[in-house]
Amino acid sequence: MTTLPRLYPILDTGALERRGLTLVAAAEAMLEGGARVLQIRHKGLWSGQVFEAAREVASLCREAGATLIVNDRADIARLLDAGVHMGQDDLAPADVRALLGDGPLIGYSSHNQTQLRDAAEEPVDYLALGPIFSTSSKPNPDPVVGLDELRRCRALVEKPLVAIGGITRENARAVFEAGADAVAVIADLLPASAAAADLRQRIEEWRGITGMSAP
Repeated sequence: MTTLPRLYPILDTGALERRGLTLVAAAEAMLEGGARVLQIRHKGLWSGQVFEAAREVASLCREAGATLIVNDRADIARLLDAGVHMGQDDLAPADVRALLGDGPLIGYSSHNQTQLRDAAEEPVDYLALGPIFSTSSKPNPDPVVGLDELRRCRALVEKPLVAIGGITRENARAVFEAGADAVAVIADLLPASAAAADLRQRIEEWRGITGMSAP
């Protein structure tokens, strides 16, 4: 069975831009801080410039021995030799698996018990559930799941379960206690300062919370 690092950073290009950070600079700082999986989440047009930045991140991940995941775009993931994370409205997981083959990781989002049960039957390596708490990372988020429902959902599936949505350093321990194998984080990984040293320090703080060993 797939084992994911307990901290699953998401590099949301919109959030990075608002902090004055480039995708490559943020990825480099997070990897230096000890991150061992990164997801690129880009909701805009995949221009040549964005793709080249993603290709550089893929190279950095290979050098660090880290896993790269691309959000939504199986075609981009294939070009980068990366894994992919799919949502409920994206390509069917079976079609994604046919495109990528058996090697790359495939994750699949769910937002309630019905979706989670169905997702567990798909050819994916891990499942995501959320939002656990209120989140501002999506313009129209699904209803909040909450910790009690996370506990109930954990008992329904055997595949690794990634909790997402509003997770911070203050509430992460409760999320793990409720059964999550990993936590996906966007906003709480980004300090007010855009300096690389501050970003590395934030990842190190998260490593302490999640019990991840030093790189």
